[in-house]
Amino acid sequence: MTSVPPRSTAVSAPRRVAAATLVGTTLEWYDFMLYGTASALIFGKQFFPSLSPAAGTLAAFSTFAVGFGARPIGGLLFGHFGDRFGRRTTLVVSLILMGVSSTLIGLLPAYASIGFWAPVLLVVLRLAQGVGLGGEGAGATVLSIEHAPPGRLNRYASFPQMGTPAGLILANAMFLGTSALLSDAAFLSWGWRIPFLLSVILVVVGLVVRLRVTESEEYAGLLRRGEVSAFPLRDALRVGLPRLTLILLAAVATSAVVYIFMVFTLTYGTKTLGFNRDFLLAGVIVAAVVWCATMPLWGALGDRIGTARVFLAGTAALLAWCAVYFPLLNTGDRVVVFLALIGMGVVLPISHSVGGIIIADLFPAAVRYSGTSLIVQISVILGGGLAPLIATALWTAGAGSGAIAWYVVAVCAISLTSTFVLFWVLPRHASRTVARAASTEPEAEPAPVR
Repeated sequence: MTSVPPRSTAVSAPRRVAAATLVGTTLEWYDFMLYGTASALIFGKQFFPSLSPAAGTLAAFSTFAVGFGARPIGGLLFGHFGDRFGRRTTLVVSLILMGVSSTLIGLLPAYASIGFWAPVLLVVLRLAQGVGLGGEGAGATVLSIEHAPPGRLNRYASFPQMGTPAGLILANAMFLGTSALLSDAAFLSWGWRIPFLLSVILVVVGLVVRLRVTESEEYAGLLRRGEVSAFPLRDALRVGLPRLTLILLAAVATSAVVYIFMVFTLTYGTKTLGFNRDFLLAGVIVAAVVWCATMPLWGALGDRIGTARVFLAGTAALLAWCAVYFPLLNTGDRVVVFLALIGMGVVLPISHSVGGIIIADLFPAAVRYSGTSLIVQISVILGGGLAPLIATALWTAGAGSGAIAWYVVAVCAISLTSTFVLFWVLPRHASRTVARAASTEPEAEPAPVR
């Protein structure tokens, strides 16, 4: 009997890590986006019933933004321990924290039952969600990058990024399915809790996959040589304020557009344009499928022509589509609106697929988790955390969708300019990470990120 030779560890390890980062980030974004969808559709009535519908929605989005305020805390906390003691353990803890918080939101009594304490506890659990997610995105990207084989860095780095649309698909599909099975009264009363409670099952699945992951050889080498940083955040800041500021501004646009699309579209489409909630959820789900499915393709293109070129093109595409997105929605035509949503699913993955590696590449391995977390979480606050809040405030004030469109276009223009300055005006920066992305030979001469 001939035995089957074992699969090469060198081949299987990167794929196993890619799968683990995708599953983990998907589950974390599922939990996080459940809250965003519920903020748009549910929480105003359940936790802020004494306010007007518009004010209740604004209050619900304010609690949504609170989670973004907690994300830097999680990013710095998990980043520190991830650089000091290893990426794998910190990512397991972040997954548990997010899952427990989401499950408790599903069990939280509404305002009618416990009054003032309902919104207070909602904010506390939202803060815990933010801390958990703050430690996830950057860590998963770093883990995937450090395990990626030479010449395929962008493709593997795109897998944890795919967790955002995949989590959005799951979250909206759960809301859509629950809403379809229940009457409106039952869904608004208790049915919305079901997707949150299912987080328990999803977290168990995520832990089974994630616990099989090992540390990267790059990080293990730091441990063996005693080169782990005692204060990784301090050392990460040595990259320099100009580059840190530019990469921060470059990352803002993708974050802002993601949350305008995923969260504010639901509120605007139902309350201003009068579309059925299920129609919009279905449109967002289909767009997210396109978004998720095409990310590896853009990552592969980044490996061929350069990471920065793909990122710059993606940011320009975001600017162009944001300029027409709300006018298309305002037509009120269901076909046109559906195409507007699909179009967003086409342009979003271009910059998003390589956004993580653009940031992580600035930092050496010893401080990569902390440095990446810092930039990612601040950019998310400035972009994603404030975007639904600002858009809702403009809408509530009667400024109209034109003002919202100009706001998002301006954010994209800032990111486009910052990207060009960082990679085409400032002196080229090269690193071992970029060299691995540009060459199939580990010891090749470093190539610029662009």
